[in-house]
Amino acid sequence: MTIEFSPLLPWIAIGALAALAALLAALGLVQRVRGTLVRAVALAVVALALANPILSQEERAPLSTIVAVVVDRSQSQQSPERIRMTDAALQGLKDRLAQFPQIEARIVEAADDPDTESPSTRLFTALNSALSDVPPARVGGAIFITDGQVHDVPGINQPLGFDAPVHALITGRPDEFDRRVEIVSGPRFGIVGEEQVVTYRVIDDGPTPDGPAEVTISLNGQEIARQPVTPDTDIPFRFTVPRGGNNILEVAVAPLAGEVSAANNRAVHVLDGIRENLRVLLVSGEPHSGERAWRNLLKSDAAVDLVHFTILRPPEKQDGTPINELSLIAFPTRELFVEKIDQFDLIIFDRYQHRGVLPIIYYDNIAQYVEKGGALLIAAGPEHAGPDSIATTPLAAVLPASPTGSMTNEGFYPRLTDEGKKHPVTRGLEGADSEPPHWGRWFRTVDVDRPQGQTVMQAADGRPLLVLNRVGKGRVAMLLSDQGWLWSRGFEGGGPSVPLYRRMAHWLMQEPALEEEALTAHATGRMLEIDRQTIKGDPGPATVTLPSGRQETVTLGEAEPGLYRTRLQTAETGLFEIANGDLNTLVHVGAVDAPEFKATVSTTALLQPWADKTKGLVHRVAGEGNQVDLPSILPVRGAVRVADAQRLSLRMTDETVLKGVTSLPLFAGFLGLAALLLVLSATWYREGR
Repeated sequence: MTIEFSPLLPWIAIGALAALAALLAALGLVQRVRGTLVRAVALAVVALALANPILSQEERAPLSTIVAVVVDRSQSQQSPERIRMTDAALQGLKDRLAQFPQIEARIVEAADDPDTESPSTRLFTALNSALSDVPPARVGGAIFITDGQVHDVPGINQPLGFDAPVHALITGRPDEFDRRVEIVSGPRFGIVGEEQVVTYRVIDDGPTPDGPAEVTISLNGQEIARQPVTPDTDIPFRFTVPRGGNNILEVAVAPLAGEVSAANNRAVHVLDGIRENLRVLLVSGEPHSGERAWRNLLKSDAAVDLVHFTILRPPEKQDGTPINELSLIAFPTRELFVEKIDQFDLIIFDRYQHRGVLPIIYYDNIAQYVEKGGALLIAAGPEHAGPDSIATTPLAAVLPASPTGSMTNEGFYPRLTDEGKKHPVTRGLEGADSEPPHWGRWFRTVDVDRPQGQTVMQAADGRPLLVLNRVGKGRVAMLLSDQGWLWSRGFEGGGPSVPLYRRMAHWLMQEPALEEEALTAHATGRMLEIDRQTIKGDPGPATVTLPSGRQETVTLGEAEPGLYRTRLQTAETGLFEIANGDLNTLVHVGAVDAPEFKATVSTTALLQPWADKTKGLVHRVAGEGNQVDLPSILPVRGAVRVADAQRLSLRMTDETVLKGVTSLPLFAGFLGLAALLLVLSATWYREGR
């Protein structure tokens, strides 16, 4: 209850009147005038009435004490046992806090940020967000429900923004252990065919069993090594880069029975294979108009080392010209097709025919070269239908089609077959989506029997024009016309000769992006994009195995002919495995060195310093069997000065909120009138005597 003033006149005026009254009263007392004291009291009452005193009484209600409960929902908390412990601890804590009406619990669940590629457990960030609008005096404490692996613990000398206990309820068990594998170092790029070194380490957390760890290493889905390793030791592994483009090296350590999580038992390293100085051997059987098209294409690529020979003078040509007057280079057949054949990435026979330049045994060498992984391109002309066709040599064993001995000489538009519209080599060629195709005509083709492999382009009446086939580990392509040069010369508007020839060459050299049957995936942030390339029709759904071990089935929709695609927004980060039919691939979502996967064993060590400083409690909730052991709540008035080893101490607030104010003017109404009448009556009474 308080007294306030609401003056009827300005305070200066009231002060002047009060001073005048005091002066008159003083003179009266000095001169001993009768009734001076009564007059002074009357004047004082009048001045007080002018000051208008008001009696006020506030009505206040106590404010609740805010307790922040931060629940860890990060990936390390997603094992079935920890989920059960977390849910049970949260429910039990709600029940205990509900017994105190003056306590208001603010529950916030801290999950991984979906916009970050490096997931981590950031509980103190969630705590600050939950209490951002709460005055520090109202905070009664903070309670974390977590496995203890917190990655944003502030320095012990940094302020929290409130003065109240910090408690931690730890899920997991004290005897937990985990085994994981990490890539320590490795190159980002590597030359195809050269040796590279990746260093990895198997790490044991907790009381793991003694003995070596069994590690399996796979490259592009194929197992290449098994080796026992000593944990906590850097292990270098040497391997040869097998192909251009992405190469995925997977290191997997055998899981331990009873370990916390198997999500971190695999690690991948992505290496981009670079072909250095691709070696291409181009052999032209005779000079012709299309020869320059091949040469210009290959010479324009700085990464290609081209060896080109044109047979200008076959052995049967005898015109009497002395050898010393010929400006021809001898064809080094033994060096090219015996000694150095394995050094070539691609061999092209351009309108070549068997005329005694190459011994028969050399064709067999070329066939073996293909079967061991080499690439062969046949650009055929009229000679391929004649008696000296290379299809009559041992090379026929790897050719996808045999000539019938006849040619078709009529104008036609090269068209994509149904397979060609889906095959990466020919899909999307500019001009192919109109009828007739928006490109120039060709005028002759070599007739062949029914070919093996895929016919991706056809000539008039559906005759094969471009055939692709796999032989052993290698690949063969046959272009059954020598008039592709018409496109490069712009005849009738030309055509996409450069992309067609380039794609053929790269497919032959096993470029991963041009595989006709492939499953690939890549991640952008938390968005996982899955591509399925096929020429066989709808591949059906794909199965995605998440880092937690949970599986999801996703439907692949046709993005364009032969290419099926889907996108999946992921909540988890880590190593994802995608499978479709016989194909599977791996992709890592998020940073490979994310803190969330470096340690998954529950711990009390990280939060114990803050509990000690704020008089809090760090308590493991795991009880006997499936029971959850929770401490009771201890409300404390005033500052918490002593930690309780068995209870969660919470500082209760003394803050209140104003609900209303009751005001009573003392000189208003009958009370003021009575006081004035009293002093005036007293003055008159004294004067009357």
